[in-house]
Amino acid sequence: MITRLVYFLFAVSLLACQSSPSVEQDNRPNIVIIMADDMGYTDLGCFGSEIKTPNIDRLADNGLIMTQFYNTGRCCPTRASLLTGLYQHQAGIGHMVGDMGRPAYQGYLNQQCVTIAEVLKESGYATMMTGKWHVGSRREHWPLRRGFDRYYGIPQGGGMYYYPFNNRVGRFVVLDSTQVELDSANFYSTVAFNEYAVNFLEEQRNSPNPLFLYVAHIAPHFPLHAPDSTIAKYRGKYRAGFEKIRQDRYQRAQELGIIPEGLAMSQPDSLVWAWDNLTSAQQDTMDLKMAIYAAQVDIMDQGIGDIIDKLEDMGELDNTVVMFLSDNGATREYIDRNPSPADTAAIGTRFSWASYTASWANVSNVPFRLYKSWVHEGGIATPFIVHFPQQIKQRRIDRQVGHVIDLMATCADLAQTKYPQQYQDRQIKPTEGISLIPVIQGKSLERNQPLFWEHIGNRAIRDGDWKLVAPGPPKDWELYNMAEDRSETQNLAGQYPERVEELTQKWQNWADRVGVVPWDELTNH
Repeated sequence: MITRLVYFLFAVSLLACQSSPSVEQDNRPNIVIIMADDMGYTDLGCFGSEIKTPNIDRLADNGLIMTQFYNTGRCCPTRASLLTGLYQHQAGIGHMVGDMGRPAYQGYLNQQCVTIAEVLKESGYATMMTGKWHVGSRREHWPLRRGFDRYYGIPQGGGMYYYPFNNRVGRFVVLDSTQVELDSANFYSTVAFNEYAVNFLEEQRNSPNPLFLYVAHIAPHFPLHAPDSTIAKYRGKYRAGFEKIRQDRYQRAQELGIIPEGLAMSQPDSLVWAWDNLTSAQQDTMDLKMAIYAAQVDIMDQGIGDIIDKLEDMGELDNTVVMFLSDNGATREYIDRNPSPADTAAIGTRFSWASYTASWANVSNVPFRLYKSWVHEGGIATPFIVHFPQQIKQRRIDRQVGHVIDLMATCADLAQTKYPQQYQDRQIKPTEGISLIPVIQGKSLERNQPLFWEHIGNRAIRDGDWKLVAPGPPKDWELYNMAEDRSETQNLAGQYPERVEELTQKWQNWADRVGVVPWDELTNH
């Protein structure tokens, strides 16, 4: 009798809940930002690559492609600028996560900035993140302390795929704020980050509130680690050599409209090897390295497909703004510690530790010069894709200039909220970026200020079609007309000394304002 009464009361309460007024649905768009790590400008199929990226291509084929979008040239600074809408020095991460004894170089997000998650959470969004944090390694600086409701990933940095993390002592995975045990037999970070992103989305299935999801991948950052089955898809495809693959990408990128017709391709620099000078065994190794790199991008794309499918299954894809980009250009870092006589692990397996070298990075960055950490186009140009079916009805290419500092203002606009002057009784620095909503709507941007860069002495300013850039340690400024020579092949500094002087002064004024310290002064401090 008691059991029947309990079931009866439960049924009555359930019916009452179903008949009561539902919580009003918040129809503001969901926002998803997905970022790759160390991925070059033409490493996606939709940007000219031979690598299979059908899911990211799907976003591009039905979305907006911005071909002149910029990051800051390195992982930590880009993450700081993306999250806060400030130049990285203003947020406290002028270099990496080490404390260099200056406010702009303290190595974690300071208290004079807010994150997108903090702004959107105040506005009623559910906020979630998976992947690489890398803007504050200590627990008090982790994502849940900076506006995220849920987090799964590696707070300290990247370069980790299989578990245990080879050559990464002290690195671990956390769920929210608790370290989690991992299944070493099956763990692969790229898959895990995408799976938890899907899980977090599922948790919001019946929520009336919109969501913000930030997926910060480690892929395809070195080391070269991937399952044999995916590597096999690409093995042998790169024996044509660096220059042939580079030319093929250049041609496809032009056909796709990514690179304007007539834009010259930069010449390989001294770090790039001549394919024909390699032995057959060396060529086979280089084919293997690029096949593994391609596999890493492929696996990332597969999981992004799962995220897209989950949004579609939830009926939310049409009302979701998905943005995709990379944190910097491809890296020229030469790492080849394995295999060795002491450790015979094959390249690509969990105990190997290798990179794909400048020769393949030069291919990834077609048609640009230099690499990650530099602020020439090869270091700071990123593919940028926006998918938003409510407002973007078909593939559209836009050549206006954008920057990661613009994502804060864009997300605030999408959430119909304002960037704060104060947050939790703290005075917040004004945002440096502008909203990209006009570009999404097919309109012109009104950017009233130049864009600036500085990293380890590499420095640049882009003001309209003009770019002034110099490598560090401090070398002479180079001047390029981006409308005619975005590949930076014709240095015009000698022809326009007055423009060099003007842009140099603008750059110095900015550097003084945001707290840039000369790199030699920092390193000798």
